[in-house]
Amino acid sequence: MALAEAANGIVINADSAQIYRDLPVLSAAPTEEEHARAEHRLYGVRDGALPCSAADWAALAKEEISRAHGLGKLPILVGGTGLYLRTLLDGIAPVPPIDLEVRKMVRGRTVAENRLELQRLDAETAARLGPADTVRIARALEVVKSTGRPLTHWQAEREGGIADEIDLRPLILLPPRDWLYARCDARFATMVEHGAIDEVKRLLARKLDAAAPVMRAIGVPEITAMLRGDITWEQMMASGRQATRRYAKRQYTWFANQPPADWPRLTEPLQAEALPATLALLMQKP
Repeated sequence: MALAEAANGIVINADSAQIYRDLPVLSAAPTEEEHARAEHRLYGVRDGALPCSAADWAALAKEEISRAHGLGKLPILVGGTGLYLRTLLDGIAPVPPIDLEVRKMVRGRTVAENRLELQRLDAETAARLGPADTVRIARALEVVKSTGRPLTHWQAEREGGIADEIDLRPLILLPPRDWLYARCDARFATMVEHGAIDEVKRLLARKLDAAAPVMRAIGVPEITAMLRGDITWEQMMASGRQATRRYAKRQYTWFANQPPADWPRLTEPLQAEALPATLALLMQKP
């Protein structure tokens, strides 16, 4: 917000949960006050029944970035969905459409069964994925079974990225983990206090596909289990906080290792007194 106000900026969402309009509370969507302070784009623009892929988001983000530049404003991408950002910057692998029968077969099996077959068909990708990485294992197996070529082949032919067309000023926030985890705990409790349970009730009433991304957003499975009587309030709060911390840990690890090593890392909490130096870091030429 400080950067947007100081640099005539437009804040563009790069978070996979905040793009859905169904979860303003659980996704911590911008408040009315924040909308008044700076223009926000791509927040709450997608119905939960329509999954938003990285390619979908990248196409929308390109339009918003172009629009901001046309208005003479600074586009500020904010969010923790690394795959979204990589797709925008580096492009996307031109994987042909997956055969529907292959997809049905893969999605109908256990992650252990899929990983075993992936080890046989694409050992390189299987070695990079954890045994519980259900989504990525299924995706890699679908690709190699449907196209006859491993995912790494297609990823080497990425197309459509904008990294070479823009002047990028990245900043990765990696604050102390104890500080981060304390904020995670407080965040989930605040969401529950401010309407998260009613939000999940409305979502459940829509009877969407349980595999839809919006149904797997942090807080939705935990609150759903409580509403169905499977767990207590206390267990819901504990599991929701734990799920938030686990996701933060995965994001922390991803951003610490995936982006280019020369991207600036900020390892202290971004408090008010640090804003002038942080803004200067972002505004300086690479």
